[in-house]
Amino acid sequence: MENTIDYGNLMHDAMRGLIQRVLQDLAKTGELPGDHHFFITFDTNHPNVDVADWLSDRYPDEMTVVIQHWFDNLEVTDEGFSITLNFGDQPEPLYIPYLALTSFVDPSVEFGLSFGVHEKEIVTDAVVDTLPIVEAPMHEDATTEDTLKPAAEVVSLDSFRKS
Repeated sequence: MENTIDYGNLMHDAMRGLIQRVLQDLAKTGELPGDHHFFITFDTNHPNVDVADWLSDRYPDEMTVVIQHWFDNLEVTDEGFSITLNFGDQPEPLYIPYLALTSFVDPSVEFGLSFGVHEKEIVTDAVVDTLPIVEAPMHEDATTEDTLKPAAEVVSLDSFRKS
């Protein structure tokens, strides 16, 4: 047993739980409210990621998907989620474990989470000040404006700490 509390991993577990809850709500309703849409970036090298070979060849390290107008078969578990997205009129099923996530952004409300890598290969970095816009394969209903919006601001928990 360690003699410290691993707040970094506890916080990232909570952040992954938030993403799980948002996706569970989406799976129940089948549609996003208002202008909400998600940019989800993940490590394509994570051992439990399941994407088509042509996608992993095209994005060998990291990939960003957009959940907005069209998606199908969203199933959310405690370990990750599966979803079918459209890549240029080609529906492709994906499985993304939460531990593979590197960022989650909802630019419609300027909300974002960013995960770093810990020496134990478990996420522990805190949130960052801003997230970059990442080039993403987009479904047929998305517009180029979706990738040109300013990066979402992410609040650092350090700003709330007492000195």
